[in-house]
Amino acid sequence: MAELKTRLQNDLTAAMKARENVTAGALRMALTAVTNEEVSGKQARELSDDEVVKVLTREAKKRKEAAEAFAGAGRTEQAELERKELAVLEAYLPAQLDDAELASIVDKAVDAVAAQLGEAPGPKQMGQVMKAVNAEVAGRAEGGRVAAAVKARLTS
Repeated sequence: MAELKTRLQNDLTAAMKARENVTAGALRMALTAVTNEEVSGKQARELSDDEVVKVLTREAKKRKEAAEAFAGAGRTEQAELERKELAVLEAYLPAQLDDAELASIVDKAVDAVAAQLGEAPGPKQMGQVMKAVNAEVAGRAEGGRVAAAVKARLTS
């Protein structure tokens, strides 16, 4: 079993014993998402830690979007609950890259693609650069941020 999944289960048990309802609820939803991912497809399988991180990242994104939607609709209590759940999930995710680190990774990827092509890549080669950057970033930055950084670098 993946270490991260085991840690989630142990923390859920501790949160339930301590009657921490928000933490327990967030961990329950996260574990349900992990289990659903394990049994999806043609054959059940066990997720690796990297795959569990991807599921948690997806769940965290859902919480962030829900908090924004609730806040926009004037439902501040529900938005605050979503933010608290997001904070619980973020404790299990790797630290996010800052803009300088992301720019450095993008520059390296652009240089690598330029070496392959024999010329500086342009906006048409964004897919190749994104593939190289995403392999390096591995869940430490949101896809939108990565795409914006790559696009800015390729169009400058």
